[in-house]
Amino acid sequence: MARSLLLVALCVALLALSPKPGMAETYPAHPVTLVVPFPPGGPTDVLGRLVGERMARSLGQSVVIDNASGAGGTVGTAKVARAAADGYTLCVGQLNSHVFGPAVYSIPYDVLGDFEPVGLISISTLMLVARADIPVKDMAGLVDWLKAHREPATFATVGVGSPAHIWTVEFTNRTGVPLQLIPYRGGAPAIQDILAGRIDLSSLEGASLMPHVRAGKMKPLGVLSAGRWKAAPDVPTFAEQGYAGFEMPFWTGLFVRKGTPPAAVARLNAALVESLADATVARRIDELGQDIPPLEQQTPQALGARHRADIDKWWPLIKAANIKAE
Repeated sequence: MARSLLLVALCVALLALSPKPGMAETYPAHPVTLVVPFPPGGPTDVLGRLVGERMARSLGQSVVIDNASGAGGTVGTAKVARAAADGYTLCVGQLNSHVFGPAVYSIPYDVLGDFEPVGLISISTLMLVARADIPVKDMAGLVDWLKAHREPATFATVGVGSPAHIWTVEFTNRTGVPLQLIPYRGGAPAIQDILAGRIDLSSLEGASLMPHVRAGKMKPLGVLSAGRWKAAPDVPTFAEQGYAGFEMPFWTGLFVRKGTPPAAVARLNAALVESLADATVARRIDELGQDIPPLEQQTPQALGARHRADIDKWWPLIKAANIKAE
């Protein structure tokens, strides 16, 4: 009898110690996967690895990088759309993968409905540049020069639906000046052809252009941002030149699958905010030529608002121009 009572007491104690039905484990309880939808070594990959390594310290779990590139970032993004909504699979998303790519490629997910924003990592400034010998110094001069030429000027783009491609559509719509688009596999070969004088114009990430601008081998005509860029304070915005609405800030942020528990999203956001406040991380991001957004713009809500605003701005233009991936 005593032995039976002892067994019953032991069972009751074990039940008390066991997790209750529906009781969530402490998050995160195992490593987190961060999908980077672009190849290793590029700016998006570097950013993902940089914040992922620092976030791991805050989370108390390793953050494993998974490069899944292709189709303008939509291949890796689709991988996260199929993942469990448990906070253990994140995606680095940016203007290409979460705005332009879904508009020009056929995708098996809803880029707004299937993802939950976690927070904004950084903003990169794009810059319009011309080959050094073009006899213009601002947008007014450029438009006059383009209109005076019978043949359209050549404009380097990095693939169908890239920021440079989309921007040229807006430029032509607003000025009435056509441009001859020349596609490249990446920014580096496009820059080389501008330096060699084989290409007239392009709009690329300012960080990759500034060494050549400082050396006088390219001519900067404007930054595609709302305010002047700290790395090139002498280069005006388009709004300052009478062309408001040409802004195209190139943002990068983190997303998870829609339906991820709010507590997990909050935990991930807190780890991201802590990583961006780290002096070493901040210095590395600055060295990449990118800006960390103010604290109030690092929230999930702020990233969600930015994401939707860019879709509202650019998708009608892309649809009207019938831009589709080949």
